[in-house]
Amino acid sequence: MALPLLRIPGNCSIPFMKPQYFPSKTLRKTTVAAAELQTPVGVSGGSDYRFPSAVGVPTHKVKVHDRQRGIVHEFIVPEDQYILHTAESQNITLPFACRHGCCTSCAVRIKNGQIRQPEALGISAELREQGYALLCVGFPSSDLEVETQDEDEVYWLQFGRYFAKGPVERDDYALELAMGDE
Repeated sequence: MALPLLRIPGNCSIPFMKPQYFPSKTLRKTTVAAAELQTPVGVSGGSDYRFPSAVGVPTHKVKVHDRQRGIVHEFIVPEDQYILHTAESQNITLPFACRHGCCTSCAVRIKNGQIRQPEALGISAELREQGYALLCVGFPSSDLEVETQDEDEVYWLQFGRYFAKGPVERDDYALELAMGDE
């Protein structure tokens, strides 16, 4: 039995968020489907046009010290949106990999403020108590200041105790022997 063909008109459009004005005063169209965002990000009607804010949801100022790039980002994040997602919607580039809270690529150390991160599987409760957080699954609970961390360092803090007595050293001789067997 043949399945019926689905015809899509040539001018088919996916419902994207409306274009919004951002700090540069230029019109940018977001490429995120509206369903992905809990609250649409718009420009506040207040006196400070530089910081977008969510309509009807408390927002918090987030300051990220990017140690790897030597720059500081400041932006506003609604309480119901992930920090990484909101930064990207404002054309701010931050480190990430999985976007699901399972790795340590977007790990930060909290300097001031609080993050709610119920889905952060990539860091233990112990590391959270020491002030580590993941931006990809973190929601701001207050104004926040964080500092990016070296992914390998956080990974080692998370999983290092399970591996012998330290990082595995490269054994070029063993590698050469293994390559010769192929």
